[in-house]
Amino acid sequence: MGRSAQTTAGLCEADWWTRPLAALRANRWPDRSRVRAVALYMLIAYIPMMAHVFAQATGRVGSDFLAFWGAGRLVLAGTPWDAFNLAAEAAAQAPSHTGQMVAYVNPPPYLFLTAPLGLMPFGTAWLAWAICGWLVWFAASHPLMPRHPLAVMAFPAAYLAACHAQNGFVTGALLVAGVSLLARRDAAGQPDRPDRRDCPDRRECNTEMAAGMLFGALVIKPHLALLVPLWLLAGGRWRALAGAGVSAMALCLASLIAFGPATWAAYPQSFQVSTMLMTHAPVEFFLRMATPYALIRVLLGASAATVGQAVITLGCGWLVWHATRRHGANAGTGALMLAATTIASPYLFSYDLPFLIQPVAWLAGSAALSGWRPWEKATVIALYMAPLATRAAALPLHANLMPLAGLALVWVIASRLRRFGPDGAGTEQPALA
Repeated sequence: MGRSAQTTAGLCEADWWTRPLAALRANRWPDRSRVRAVALYMLIAYIPMMAHVFAQATGRVGSDFLAFWGAGRLVLAGTPWDAFNLAAEAAAQAPSHTGQMVAYVNPPPYLFLTAPLGLMPFGTAWLAWAICGWLVWFAASHPLMPRHPLAVMAFPAAYLAACHAQNGFVTGALLVAGVSLLARRDAAGQPDRPDRRDCPDRRECNTEMAAGMLFGALVIKPHLALLVPLWLLAGGRWRALAGAGVSAMALCLASLIAFGPATWAAYPQSFQVSTMLMTHAPVEFFLRMATPYALIRVLLGASAATVGQAVITLGCGWLVWHATRRHGANAGTGALMLAATTIASPYLFSYDLPFLIQPVAWLAGSAALSGWRPWEKATVIALYMAPLATRAAALPLHANLMPLAGLALVWVIASRLRRFGPDGAGTEQPALA
């Protein structure tokens, strides 16, 4: 082979890996058609994966959903307070024939959602919960990326919520819809200062109140709303704060009336279960958690995890407060707040993360208007995949790396806010470029 032929062969070999890297750096790949194709392939792949999980859930492996189904059966039996009694829950879950038992630990208002589940056999209820939850979450999330419904539907965190038949769809829909409503109010009102919010008309006042009421409904899982009050306070969203307070109190009062004082008196029993889990659970439990606390605990122990999580939570609070005081409570700082929630909350699992579709969509929409920075599209795609990828790798790696992905998401959003401002994504959340 002559020198020219060797040179040509060498260039071809170099192009084999340099061209894809150059395309990724320049954000030329993937284009819109490939995004749709990959999302479709992912949805197709979810079908046999969900079938396998369903077989396990209704077989001898069981599912977290047992807790919701058992609680629903106890509500219909007229003894909702027994949802917090381990022996009663075990008896209520026994007709599932899985041989498993999962403790119910959600607050009494959540029983409004579990009650209808007790009307159905376990397998039917599991499917109804997973499918209906996915659709409700999709309805709240689709407006973020209206030109890419497949990419929204295929969001890996949504698959995790479905296969666990957990409540990540409910909490995700509340968080996404709340931020979206508040962003819509901000776009319509265009206030001069982020800390002074006057409603130009009654409709916009009602929109802000409605957003707050959605946040207040997170009383069913309050640790996912850890940063929401801080975000609203920093943005001067007083009507939203009032709506959240009214909503939370109304749900608590309604549950008190519907399920009786005995149910609320029994609720603290669930704290003992949570304490036992956090104190004596095997390492596999913490590998399934997606928080800095869990990662640090596996690597360095409980004391270091407590200190480390406290520092990270305070840092996230400061970052959200500072950014919101500067830019206001809108889609951009809402994306930062939701991204920061993934590392600020000490107790959170991958199936809790469907709300991350909003930060991912905001990044894509902002880049569609102001341009992608080098490697940014590949980074956003990696963060899109992170909930499922880190969960799948956690047990083999003996470390759940989702907190690192959460930290990366916070950094990308914060840096884009600093450079392009909160309006980089526009008022309609443009589709992925």
